[in-house]
Amino acid sequence: MAVTARDVARVAGVSVSTVSRALAKPDEVAPETRAKVLATAQGMGYRPNQAARGLVTGRTGIIGLIVPDLENPFFASVTKGVQSRARAAGFAVIVADSDEDPSQEAELARDMSKQVDGLVLCAPRGPEGVIVEVALDIPMVLINRRCGDLPTVAIDNVEGIRLAMVHLRALGHRRIAWVGGPVTSWSNTERLSALESVAAEHPDIELVNLGSFPPYVSGGIAAADLVIASGATAVLAYNDLLAFGLLDLLRQRGVAVPGDISVVGVDNIPMSSLTSPSLTSVGIPLVTCGRASVDMLVQLVRDPSAVPAHHHDLSFRLVVRDSSGPVRRVLADLATA
Repeated sequence: MAVTARDVARVAGVSVSTVSRALAKPDEVAPETRAKVLATAQGMGYRPNQAARGLVTGRTGIIGLIVPDLENPFFASVTKGVQSRARAAGFAVIVADSDEDPSQEAELARDMSKQVDGLVLCAPRGPEGVIVEVALDIPMVLINRRCGDLPTVAIDNVEGIRLAMVHLRALGHRRIAWVGGPVTSWSNTERLSALESVAAEHPDIELVNLGSFPPYVSGGIAAADLVIASGATAVLAYNDLLAFGLLDLLRQRGVAVPGDISVVGVDNIPMSSLTSPSLTSVGIPLVTCGRASVDMLVQLVRDPSAVPAHHHDLSFRLVVRDSSGPVRRVLADLATA
């Protein structure tokens, strides 16, 4: 039988209205009483009725999360972090997939803003003006996108690219190709800019920008022949899915990885260790990223005047696996081999 607020009140020795205030409007209850009610409720496994609670607080008890592509393990991991932290904070989560479409993303954001207490936009693809416009109507936190003064769980793309480039240069690679992601992706722009900056610091490195590709395995397959034709001895991909596609077609073309070309991805999604060869990648703690966004959003929902600090401490780390190695021979030699 479900535990009720009346049951909690009886065990805690307080009135039902005190239980309601302690859970819905904690600032109106003395700290000692609030702590006692919360401990009792937790110990008894009490779960407040969100609909009834909403009538008291004017809130839905729900937050919205919009991601570009739920099939991409990057966003699936972030979603896991969002859901676990939201549940711990007493919020449900509605998740929507914009299918990498900025116009659909904007429509989803406007629709969800009428149904939730706050929004998390993960790597949004839309124009800055549209995002800011939606944020005027509802508390919002961004992940992996800087946009005006909106609170952001920021990721240091410069650090991630630098780690990858330093690794490849140490292995002797001097001609390095870049396989980019969607032109609407803020991360793609940031990563390419970082790549150009790092390359400028090392005049011996020649950077070959092969352009933008869909951020899927199919995009990597489409880019692989261009990588071969470029004469690069190493390639850095916008994300791991693109890198998986590169590995697949390079293998079909008889190009050895890492013997002929080293391949490095970005994001370090779980499957990176399962490819053949396993993929060298740089990534961040994605679940932690999702949790941080909820912490910031809940603070805004509960105190609209709050100014949560932007998180810039979610740093990349390089995980070296089998897909990167020392230069042995350049692709130009393959034609005469």
